[in-house]
Amino acid sequence: MSQQITTASGIPVADNQNSASAGSRGPLLLQDFHLIEKLQHFNRERIPERVVHAKGSGAYGKFTVTHDISRYTKAKLFSAIGKETETFLRFSTVGGEKGSADTERDPRGFAVRFYTEEGNWDLVGNNTPVFFIKDGIKFPDFIHTQKRLAQSNLKSATAMFDFWSRAPESLHQVTTLFSSRGTPDGYRHMDGFGSHTFSLINDAGERVYVKWHFKTQQGIKNLTAADAVRLAGEDPDYAQRDLFNAIAAGEFPRWTVFVQTATEAELAAWEGRTGWNPFDLTKVWPHGDFPLQQVGVLELNRNPLNYHAEVEQAALSPANVVPGMGYSPDKMLQARLFAYHDAQLYRVGTNHQYLPVNAPRCPFHNQQRDGAMALANGGADQNYATVEASGTSPQGLGHGEPAMPVNGPAARYDGRGVEDDYTQAGNLFRLLPADEKQALFDNLAGPLSQVPDEIVFRQLGHFDKADPAYGAGVRAALKARGRNID
Repeated sequence: MSQQITTASGIPVADNQNSASAGSRGPLLLQDFHLIEKLQHFNRERIPERVVHAKGSGAYGKFTVTHDISRYTKAKLFSAIGKETETFLRFSTVGGEKGSADTERDPRGFAVRFYTEEGNWDLVGNNTPVFFIKDGIKFPDFIHTQKRLAQSNLKSATAMFDFWSRAPESLHQVTTLFSSRGTPDGYRHMDGFGSHTFSLINDAGERVYVKWHFKTQQGIKNLTAADAVRLAGEDPDYAQRDLFNAIAAGEFPRWTVFVQTATEAELAAWEGRTGWNPFDLTKVWPHGDFPLQQVGVLELNRNPLNYHAEVEQAALSPANVVPGMGYSPDKMLQARLFAYHDAQLYRVGTNHQYLPVNAPRCPFHNQQRDGAMALANGGADQNYATVEASGTSPQGLGHGEPAMPVNGPAARYDGRGVEDDYTQAGNLFRLLPADEKQALFDNLAGPLSQVPDEIVFRQLGHFDKADPAYGAGVRAALKARGRNID
């Protein structure tokens, strides 16, 4: 029998799987101390390397507007076709340590900073449009399964598939991870995604929800499993080397930037037809329902001069959005809005925004003072906000974000057994060509052959529900490895 989970102060935890939210869609509640403590402790588990996305590569560049989206957003960086904005992009692997190989089977981080005249906008995403979980309270647990066991200091396929097999919401991303796209050929030949649903707000205060897509102009290229393993031994810095050398040679990589947009009413109608929560990070918005609309082009054209100062200390956060942008009730996004900035405070320091790679390119002023490395400490400026006895008067600046509707009582909502975790994973499987399906079967059979029967049976059940041919293919691949599972 498992032990009762408690907080670090010994207080029993009633629910360790679902965050407290204002209604079933969120947003999350600050009063959920267990969520806050869990994320805060998780952010402080490694010194000084990042807990996730530890090994990364970065480069500077520019974003150029090619199509008008001012009807959706008042953000000034989109105000005119041809307008350019300086950018910084950090690529990374997710689960490995700082010295791990670039070619490991893993999602890739795709984190873009836009240095706009209204402050920094950070779009902190991945090379996949979905993720393994839909609630941030599960994130520390999930990442622990991808890291090393406490006793042996070895990674464990059993831990990974034990988690995935108990969380069918992960199936969509697991299918992506074990397909050919789980081992991209460097960073230049993969797409990027904001992944979460965000908001755009126009001058009239109207909100549309949005998903961001970065389509590589270099073409998609992936490594076979055998080549990925070979390169891990021959050149573990393969992706870093490829990116740096390409930029140094003037072969500047580019991505075409697109958005999908939808009003609240459009999303409600789509959910009514499909049953899918549009703010669920384990789901995509099909392009047939929400077509891609081109916005601009992202180009990387300058390598950093000092890796530690400009890449290792780069501190991005999805909470950084500029006027004309906003968030959504996505529970994973809501947790990340807190967790990323908190991680940077711990890892880099309370004044990390003063570092050149993190500093905005526009004037900034606040009343924050002191702390370690307070390079610009305000001097004789007033360090407190004057209280207005008659009430505050909005300045007409800033985000000006319209109210986001919430519904339902504040509670923890568990959608398991109710929500559809299989259809989109099956759709992805059915899109794969025959050779890529076989690669998927073989890639899954490798680690699955190392785990106990109970977990294999549970995971195969998920494959069967996505598509019977999916489960049958993995069974055949396991049998070819001498593991007969019936």
